[in-house]
Amino acid sequence: MSPKVSIVMNCYNSARYLREAIDSIFAQTFTDWEIIFWDNRSTDDSAEIAKSYGEKIVYYLAETHQCLGAARSEALAKVSGDYVAFLDCDDMWKPEKLAKQVQCFESDPSIDFIYTRFEFISTSSSEK
Repeated sequence: MSPKVSIVMNCYNSARYLREAIDSIFAQTFTDWEIIFWDNRSTDDSAEIAKSYGEKIVYYLAETHQCLGAARSEALAKVSGDYVAFLDCDDMWKPEKLAKQVQCFESDPSIDFIYTRFEFISTSSSEK
């Protein structure tokens, strides 16, 4: 049985790039995951976007708006996976990210934490 990954997404008014972020999770080659979506009282379309993806996204609405650290702690209390990953709502993952990380964890029990490089993507044509 493969391990499950809980992906924590903390959101506050992130509708602009949210679909791209969530789509990058759905495009993963590793498929045993859940999204813990913590809505920090967004006033834009973030909630509707998240809820449109169905049951693989577990949606929570914060009682009050909180700082990111407190919101992440609240979301972490809801995970059910063997591993936890964080994805900010304006970021995207490459399709094999989870598969590679789970393989590292499973092959070496002494590994407690994995981080990766990143690529900067700009929507501005003046960025290089």
